[in-house]
Amino acid sequence: MSNRAPLAIGKPLLFLALALPALWLVWQWLAFAAGAPHHLGFNPQETSNRFSGLWALRCLLLTLALRPFSQAIGRPWPLALRRMTGLYAFAYALMHLSSYLGLDLLFDWKTFTRDLLERPYIGFGMATLALLLPLALTSTRRAVRRLGARRWLALHRLVYIAGILAVSHFLLLAKGDLREAQIYAALIAGLLLLRIPRRYFLRDIRGQRAQGPANG
Repeated sequence: MSNRAPLAIGKPLLFLALALPALWLVWQWLAFAAGAPHHLGFNPQETSNRFSGLWALRCLLLTLALRPFSQAIGRPWPLALRRMTGLYAFAYALMHLSSYLGLDLLFDWKTFTRDLLERPYIGFGMATLALLLPLALTSTRRAVRRLGARRWLALHRLVYIAGILAVSHFLLLAKGDLREAQIYAALIAGLLLLRIPRRYFLRDIRGQRAQGPANG
């Protein structure tokens, strides 16, 4: 099977699957505004914040998982999905921030500034969004050409730092039961560890080749 076949089927399906949570949330808010039954609970703002934040983290995890998945199946086509999943991660993170600012704080910038200074998890969340912004802006082929492949790859390795910051945000925000946040932290740690041995292994091989055979 060629690389085009799985992409032709999987890309639109994944696009729709990742869009459905946002569409569901919008539908719930429309129902809430109309006084119809909804699933936002007794605290719609908190539900909206948590829902959008979780989907930002899930999309970020999916973005990080596509390279190991590609290596596991021996096919390059999953790498072509990273741009879309990364943009979804940014979109949900932006939705998460908008929900917090608009629904929780009603755009009270003084309260936001105080929260940013007094609550570390707000700082981790803002740092995550700040790292995802340049990645989203440079996700096009034109950006790759303008930056050059080497600089573009170096910039987009920030996604791993964004993953660490995002899960730190979740861990600090979680109250009481930390199990869900710890599961996401373990997944991020596992995805990071998958890269370390391969990188150092390849570095050792190159070093040995550069030195030539050992003198006995």
